[in-house]
Amino acid sequence: MMEVAIGNIKFKNPIIAASGTFSNGREFDEYFDIGKLGGIATTGLTYKRRDGNKGIRLYETRSGMMNSIGLQNEGIEEFLQNDMKFLKEKSTNIIANLGGGELEEYILGAKLLNKSDVDMIELNISCPNVKKGGMSYGIKSKDAYEITRQIREVVDKSLIVKLSPNAENIVEMALACEDAGADAVSLVNTFNALAIDIGKRKAIFDNKTAGLSGPGIKPIALRMVYQVAQNIKIPTIGIGGIVSWMDVVEFIMAGATAVQVGSSNFIKPDICMDIITGLEEYMARENIKNLEEIKGII
Repeated sequence: MMEVAIGNIKFKNPIIAASGTFSNGREFDEYFDIGKLGGIATTGLTYKRRDGNKGIRLYETRSGMMNSIGLQNEGIEEFLQNDMKFLKEKSTNIIANLGGGELEEYILGAKLLNKSDVDMIELNISCPNVKKGGMSYGIKSKDAYEITRQIREVVDKSLIVKLSPNAENIVEMALACEDAGADAVSLVNTFNALAIDIGKRKAIFDNKTAGLSGPGIKPIALRMVYQVAQNIKIPTIGIGGIVSWMDVVEFIMAGATAVQVGSSNFIKPDICMDIITGLEEYMARENIKNLEEIKGII
């Protein structure tokens, strides 16, 4: 059985499409039935519309990719009007990824989402591509505690906090979010990184640095998930460089309850279905009846 639980929400399987890599599902539904996923994390949503960053936004690396999107989105109200009906017709959990700048913007967005039909809220305090908010809340544990506490006060829905690998101490960060009322943590978001165009003698991205994701970050993400899962009581959702069912098994053995699949959606739009099928076949071969049998086993 592939069913897992995060907070009081049950997932048919542990595979969640990661925010920022799956739009809001419509394009991918042309390749496979997205209702077969355990869940979908929406594109990063903010209280008001954002146009995102200027200049180059995506750049391929040798073992992954860098992005500097800047939370481009239509705003929460437009998302609820334009996309929620479509998403709710799919038999999967909808996780609204909430971003922002100032704390008040986060709170206003959280209140809107709390009144909506989304199943969970993923508080993004780890985006490295915005100049205000975003990762600034995800570096110091006391800041993460405070924003999580204030969001918890205005939402009844299950609350995930998405952590930055750039945090001063990832375990302390997770513990702070747990203490502030989070129902789960997801990690890791992208690593702050730099790419240079030696011909132009300048940084590739207008903001100089950007977020690194893909297979190259997996061993570091896996280590961080292991460290966090060893120290908190709430569920951990693993993210970082997942391209196969074997990667998923590693994250679960490291202590993750579920995983999010991100950059690999750009490589193969239906890769999540390959991963789900591979995981089912692995469990059958190994006579694993429930993923709890291997969770945190290392």
